[in-house]
Amino acid sequence: MKPNNLFADLPADLPDEVMQTLAQSHAVRIERIVSKGHATPPDFWYDQAEHEWVILLKGEAHLRFEHEAELTHLRPGDHVLIPAHVKHRVEWTTPAEETVWLAVFYT
Repeated sequence: MKPNNLFADLPADLPDEVMQTLAQSHAVRIERIVSKGHATPPDFWYDQAEHEWVILLKGEAHLRFEHEAELTHLRPGDHVLIPAHVKHRVEWTTPAEETVWLAVFYT
């Protein structure tokens, strides 16, 4: 078994956010997400059938939840559980460096 590193092979050019599945089964999917100045399109909300636990490993981000007035500011080490069908969006990720997320989706 050879270890992998979540910070290895970060794309030099990020015209789009990059999502990479690291492991999955019938009930769980683990993804690395790399952003750099990306945000969810203005009129789009994620409304997922799965629960999502996400931790920010590098960079910074602002999340918006549909029924909350204030943004959720994430810094390295911050994590949040997003229950299934809670509408949310990424309002901002820092353009100065890569924002690296680890997301666990499960039913």
